[in-house]
Amino acid sequence: MSPKIESKSGALQGVFVVSLEQAAAAPLCTARLADAGARVIKIERHEGDFARAYDSVAHGESAYFVWLNRGKESICLDIKDVADFALLQAMLRKADVFVQNLAPGAAERAGLGCAELRKQNEKLITVDISGYGPSGPYRDMRAYDLLVQCESGLTSITGSPAGPGRVGVSICDIACGLSAHAAVLEALIERGRTGVGKSLHVSLFDSIADWLTVPLLHEEGTGHAPARVGIAHPSIAPYGAYETKGGGEVVIAIQNNREWKRFCEQVLRRPELGEHESFLNNELRCANRGSMNEKITTVFSAITEQDVRERLAAAGVAFASVNDLRGLSEHPQLRRCTAATPSGPVQLVAPAAQQDGIDFAPAPVPALDEHGAAIRAEFGPVTPHGRQSID
Repeated sequence: MSPKIESKSGALQGVFVVSLEQAAAAPLCTARLADAGARVIKIERHEGDFARAYDSVAHGESAYFVWLNRGKESICLDIKDVADFALLQAMLRKADVFVQNLAPGAAERAGLGCAELRKQNEKLITVDISGYGPSGPYRDMRAYDLLVQCESGLTSITGSPAGPGRVGVSICDIACGLSAHAAVLEALIERGRTGVGKSLHVSLFDSIADWLTVPLLHEEGTGHAPARVGIAHPSIAPYGAYETKGGGEVVIAIQNNREWKRFCEQVLRRPELGEHESFLNNELRCANRGSMNEKITTVFSAITEQDVRERLAAAGVAFASVNDLRGLSEHPQLRRCTAATPSGPVQLVAPAAQQDGIDFAPAPVPALDEHGAAIRAEFGPVTPHGRQSID
């Protein structure tokens, strides 16, 4: 027997979301909605969201899937099947939000285009997530995170001087999912005034292009893209990793001239550098980065990492360690939460936003089609309606 569908609490209690989703971008958007109390029904193929099979590192489950699908209800539907499609239509007539990230054009061919759906339910907010958006010469191209990292130019400014690199997380998916989440919240607020939904289109390319505004302006303003500088900032200095006596590294960040003078006086103990004509402002420090780094390294290489950290802390200069993921796992500042999964409990990172007096407790990660029977009973029986083919 399928589990009983429990009501939720939270800021979005009463909001009903249907999502025809897979992978990362769309599931991230709906996961944030579910975390806030929305009811999210996840439509999966009979073989399941392919992210379920990415790996099995999280107590036998996929890391991506448990991160992005807690708190959702899962039902398997074949939208080419007349009865299953009718069931989906019945859900959409009652839904507040519909999110889909099918291949370009597939939703329209299946009879799930945003304009058609909103004719049937004027309060519905539709969210189409794609690689490149609904218009333009790339609108029909399939897209995944690494492809868009490359296409957008992100990889050209990521990595070391030796060569470009991929950002170590699926940053285009994440940017897109968070952009979609914010857009849905805005649309819900607007609908509260007008009573009418709207169609939203969010793409991986547009989302990461927005995040690339600063390096793009540098390219267009100077004719040169920011250099790949490893653990350093291409346009703020000093802002990067410096080696200390014994081989340890400390990352420092100087954001303004006051900090630079204080750093020179109290950390380097060379106050004259704070007034040196080559380092008077950030642009000069970037232009003379080699000479500046040589002077910093001369001091740091003569004292231990602990001594450097103590001097930085006493001077009120921002700094950090160069940690690996084991360092994150054991970090005293890391906040955790435990989610139930079909294979057992998994420790996740707690959401970034904290609410006073509330400890976040994630809802369970669903098994494939775990809620199928209950959802069919809730929304059926239905009368099939005609539709176009998805093929």
